[in-house]
Amino acid sequence: MAIDNKLDAIAHQIRYEIIKMLVPLESHHIGCSLGIVEILTALYFEVMNIDPKNPEDINRDYFILSKGHAGASLYATLALRGFFDKKLLSQYDTNGGLLPEHASRVVSGVELSTGSLGHGLPVGLGLALSAKRDKRPNKVFVLMSDGELDEGSNWEAFLFASQHKLNNVIAIIDKNGLQGFGKTEEVISVEPIKEKLESFGWAVQEADGHDLQSLKKAMTEAQNSQSDKPNIIIAKTIKGRGIPFFEGKFESHYYSISEEKKAELLSSFNKKS
Repeated sequence: MAIDNKLDAIAHQIRYEIIKMLVPLESHHIGCSLGIVEILTALYFEVMNIDPKNPEDINRDYFILSKGHAGASLYATLALRGFFDKKLLSQYDTNGGLLPEHASRVVSGVELSTGSLGHGLPVGLGLALSAKRDKRPNKVFVLMSDGELDEGSNWEAFLFASQHKLNNVIAIIDKNGLQGFGKTEEVISVEPIKEKLESFGWAVQEADGHDLQSLKKAMTEAQNSQSDKPNIIIAKTIKGRGIPFFEGKFESHYYSISEEKKAELLSSFNKKS
């Protein structure tokens, strides 16, 4: 079916680039990269105040991909947004390449090297506190995984943010229900997550993580909120979104795609364009 909506078309192209980037039989974390495409599309092409020609602008909005193992998705988004030449995507996860598997600060547009979970939100709060004290307009967006909520550093950060009224923070939880070793509810359940976060002093919204209008609405409301509470969006997503045999599957966290299967997928994506 032809894609009419501009943002939908961009999300489609990001998925296409992710699949092209994969190194057959070696690259992992495909499912978690595919699952956050709409979130990144809404942020980079509609919501955030950024300028690819001036990526270090002191008044820019910040984005931190705390779940740094999904770096492929961020790289594809940055390339399509114009932060660097799309040709560089071919160097993803290659020996001597310029795009490491996990999100790296050496890449234009990446604010923080991530991969060790539980660091993104605390660093984001430092940026937010600095902006507040300097009376700068920056918003700080942090994308976290639901499995990452196992990390105690995040819960300390939740307390810190509300204590210091960091309403310039907008955190997003990629809630796909899966993590590296199984279902989140079976590894460590954090439910009822909405009520817990509210009790920690955050303003909480829920959104469909694959519905661009739902995401834009939630993000815009968080940006424009007059409350002194920090903001968080629980985005319900499907791991491996866009590849039928990956969707909602734990295996997509580590599974690699063969060259033959990759060619089949790319052909399928072209037909949907």
